[in-house]
Amino acid sequence: MSGTVLLAALVGYLVGSVSPATLLARARGVDLRGAGSGNPGATNVGRLLGRRAGVAVALADVLKGLLPAAGFGLLHPTAGLVAGVAAVLGHVTSPFLRGRGGKGVATAAGAVLGSHPLWGPVVLLVWLLVVLASRWVALASVSAALSLLVVALVVEEDVLWAAVLAAVVVVRHQGNLARRLRG
Repeated sequence: MSGTVLLAALVGYLVGSVSPATLLARARGVDLRGAGSGNPGATNVGRLLGRRAGVAVALADVLKGLLPAAGFGLLHPTAGLVAGVAAVLGHVTSPFLRGRGGKGVATAAGAVLGSHPLWGPVVLLVWLLVVLASRWVALASVSAALSLLVVALVVEEDVLWAAVLAAVVVVRHQGNLARRLRG
């Protein structure tokens, strides 16, 4: 089992490290490091290259979390959880982007869907309600991440895993939140 978990961590990290946002932007002649927010994620791509491109990147990022989590989850539940977290960590610290990466929201959503598919609609609903009410994607993302932790606490399952995913998303958004609160 430990070999499977180690392999899950490695594969999850490597899959998560691939940046669809950067690849798509480069194919269209845009360097995300110096454009828009500078963030290699779906929101920045959507702003710079249009909604379709942003949605395509978001779906690819979701798959980066979902496929390793679901695939390794078939071998062992713990391996699936580890693969999902590793994919998120790969996304936010991609070695292909010199340790930089996106915020991890879509990849974390994929990890949730791959490991706990029944939790996904709850987290998505929270994200949707907050973004509709506030028009602020960062606040919606943090709220959704925290709702994941609440769900885990309520069902008393995989709380540490949920806490790690939530912490990554919250930490990655702290700069956005601070800038917005400062005006």
